[in-house]
Amino acid sequence: MSQSMHHSRRSLLHAGALSLGVAALGAIPAVAQDLVKPVVPEPTPADPWKGLKVGVASYTFIQFPTDVAIAGIKRVGLKYCSIKDVHCPFTLSRDERKAVAEKFRAAGITPLSCGNITMKNDEADVRRYFEYARDIGVSTIVCAPDPESVAILDKMVKEFETIRLAIHNHGPEDKKFPSPYDVMKAIEKADKRVGLCVDVGHSARAGAEPVKAIRELSERVYDIHLKDLSHVERRSMVCEVGRGVLDIKGILQTLLDIKFTGHVGFEYEKDMKDVLPGLAESVGYCRGIMTTVKA
Repeated sequence: MSQSMHHSRRSLLHAGALSLGVAALGAIPAVAQDLVKPVVPEPTPADPWKGLKVGVASYTFIQFPTDVAIAGIKRVGLKYCSIKDVHCPFTLSRDERKAVAEKFRAAGITPLSCGNITMKNDEADVRRYFEYARDIGVSTIVCAPDPESVAILDKMVKEFETIRLAIHNHGPEDKKFPSPYDVMKAIEKADKRVGLCVDVGHSARAGAEPVKAIRELSERVYDIHLKDLSHVERRSMVCEVGRGVLDIKGILQTLLDIKFTGHVGFEYEKDMKDVLPGLAESVGYCRGIMTTVKA
């Protein structure tokens, strides 16, 4: 890494960390408090994300119970989420589902979507997930449906009206929908409420440049899974956002440019038994990036 790149990254991480306010002065010994006075941050802006609804896909905390997932999202200062069924099982009753969603809301975290959910080419199967989304009060289902089920998906979004579908692309291993363009090809004649969740990491691995895909398909993009890759190839490894090679600034700028209103969810898949440090670094880096983009 060149010295200039090192300083650039360090500056962004510094800006992000300051905006998170992670260090409490009261915890610093009195003898050392003068050392930190020059870098005490000014009050953070009301919305450091400039209108983007940035949160966490709770899949990030798939190895932890619901209360831990909620605490982790709060710890990194985010206010939105996409609920994975491990944190609100499909087997719960309608009232129990509502109670779980209310736990997130009571903690100041608004669920915007749920998923990822695998769907069969079966109307009853698809319907139960629409009912699940209705019960927890989200407007978007992130899903991996059977490609032959588009007619059913079209029927369901018309029946439920306020619930959209965001079909998730899963990279070159996915025989159904490797890239966002494969999703769009399958759904282009369906109701516009049948759309896409662009996973920027899987998109890059499938040969689709994330910034270009988001911009070109913007009319049908309803959810984003945000992550980074150490390098771009079929079997690239995920890494902390900002340590990799994806154009994170370009992605965030594009989402602002298209006035994206869906969930922008960090989906951190590294160190799954100890996700908080990497998630916090990713959030801090992106908060630093947000100081450099134009609203």
